[in-house]
Amino acid sequence: MTDRRPLLREIFDAAVAAAHPDVVLAAHLRPVPKGRIICLAAGKGAAAMAAAAERHYLDTLKLEPGRLMGIATTRHGHGVPTRRIKVIEAGHPMPDEAGLKAAEETLQLAATAGPDDLLLVLLSGGGSANWIAPVEGVSFMQKQQLTRALLRSGAPIGEINTVRKHLSRIKGGRLARAGQRAEIVTLAISDVPHDDPSAIASGPTVPDPTTFSDARAIIAKYKLDIDPATARALEDPNNESCKPGDAAFARASYEMIARPRASLDAAVTRTKAAGYEVIDLGADLEGEAREVAADHARLALAARAQGKRVAILSGGELTVTVTGNGRGGPNQEYALALADLLKDMPDIAALAGDTDGADGGAGSASDPAGALIDAATFATMRAKDLDPKAYLANNDATAFFTATGDLLQTGPTLTNVNDVRVILVD
Repeated sequence: MTDRRPLLREIFDAAVAAAHPDVVLAAHLRPVPKGRIICLAAGKGAAAMAAAAERHYLDTLKLEPGRLMGIATTRHGHGVPTRRIKVIEAGHPMPDEAGLKAAEETLQLAATAGPDDLLLVLLSGGGSANWIAPVEGVSFMQKQQLTRALLRSGAPIGEINTVRKHLSRIKGGRLARAGQRAEIVTLAISDVPHDDPSAIASGPTVPDPTTFSDARAIIAKYKLDIDPATARALEDPNNESCKPGDAAFARASYEMIARPRASLDAAVTRTKAAGYEVIDLGADLEGEAREVAADHARLALAARAQGKRVAILSGGELTVTVTGNGRGGPNQEYALALADLLKDMPDIAALAGDTDGADGGAGSASDPAGALIDAATFATMRAKDLDPKAYLANNDATAFFTATGDLLQTGPTLTNVNDVRVILVD
């Protein structure tokens, strides 16, 4: 039987390459201003975006180096060499002290921007965790505890960020407020369904349509037990995020430079070139990972029953409601559910991976990006008597795929346009 793993990886890599900062950033950078260019970047692609901006301004446009400065805050292991823009590696998905200090430095540098300066804000997925600046009265530890509870609740990223924005001095438009004397240009790589600017890195430079009453409703919806200080902060009108019409946005513009849809299109093109009929389920899927996997498994089995050579592709960001104590992420859990549902189908292969190179995990650069399954997986399951249902019950996909040897290991990709899932039916 043909090994489909190289093709699965080529399809995934095509999606990632289409969103790399080296490919997408330079065409969107603005002309040199009268004053300084202050670059403030956050997210998994932040350092790579900063380095691309440096090449454009310093090498292509020959900007005098002293007029370029900034801070790029990225996930641990995602740093790259830069010349003028300081790179700080910080925690993700759990914020850490490095992110706390980086956010403070970022706010202070933004406040120095004057009318002739360009405040160049470069955002990518992961910025919400990288920039951690709790509101007055909420400690860093309390913010960490709430973040951990939200991540385990199964709440979609939009709801998580609604809460984060109302407990932050940098999110929800507040960075724009800090630097509002300058022209503010935000260039973003989207990692959220439907490419909502207010959701990417929790919208530090755009108006926020959500309110702190929305944040309280989300806390109640997931029955989260929060400490009294956090509860008080979510009642304080001073913690409301910036709304349309705020003076912070008078000189602010925002542009999306990479979207999940474009990356999925690149994946579709590569898949069609391999001779597959493509079922494109879109770039904005949300839902519980194992439930979405069940839907996709039914599509795959139906195609197989009809004798079709089909590829089922999808993007978006799935979630996992954690009830066990294992390790994994939405892509691994999706693949694990597929392994259970398709275990007797040697002519079906699949890959599910996060385009940033990390699916769940502990915040290490060596975390897996997701997992693959095929006939070899099913054979190993039988040989080692591995029961996918038992691993699903404990949310322990990483252990399962470690045992089968099927973890997708890419390392940091330096971009982030959500997940790519591919099922090949031969």
